[in-house]
Amino acid sequence: MTAPVRILLADDHALVRRGVRLILDGEPDLAVVAEAGDGARAVDLARSEGVDLAVLDVAMPRLTGIQAARELSRLPDPPRILILTMYDNEQYFFEALRAGACGYVLKSVADRDLVAACRSAMRNEPFLYPGAESTLIRRYLDLARQGRALPRKAITDREEQILKLVAEGHTSKEIGDLLTISAKTVERHRANLLHKLGLRDRLALTRYAIRAGLIEP
Repeated sequence: MTAPVRILLADDHALVRRGVRLILDGEPDLAVVAEAGDGARAVDLARSEGVDLAVLDVAMPRLTGIQAARELSRLPDPPRILILTMYDNEQYFFEALRAGACGYVLKSVADRDLVAACRSAMRNEPFLYPGAESTLIRRYLDLARQGRALPRKAITDREEQILKLVAEGHTSKEIGDLLTISAKTVERHRANLLHKLGLRDRLALTRYAIRAGLIEP
């Protein structure tokens, strides 16, 4: 028999992880071998456990699922990546695809779609929740009619990491330790963020992070 697909499951809610694990472990070809409660831990486990597939929530501490997906995509032998989220949201959908995810599944229909999405991912086929295809096509057509490309992010991936950690209340030293950079570099990135986004202070950065979906209110 073929060995089951080794799955990493990352969500900051233990009850959600338990429910999703029940769905996946009930299938003979799928096995959850690692769980993480935040995005940074998910990246660490993917490196150490040699997983085939990472199933990531979007809104998690330290790194969002989308930030974690970017990190995982840069690994020498990256796992396939699925985003499992409550957000039926165009912004997250496009960011997930850009970050390297091959599928996007809504938690509200996980019992219906998740197993099929895992198998599609392992066949190297994309999986989009029902309705996503029309969203994707409509968005591209609208932009094409206007002669525009897909909008680029206002800030870099590193600035986004720092924005999230600032909004979570970490000090510059703590952020530097987490990202293996100096506190001075963190302060420079924070100043750049304030300038780029036209904001005044940490509170304004936190509000922006909430609107951008980097943290939950």
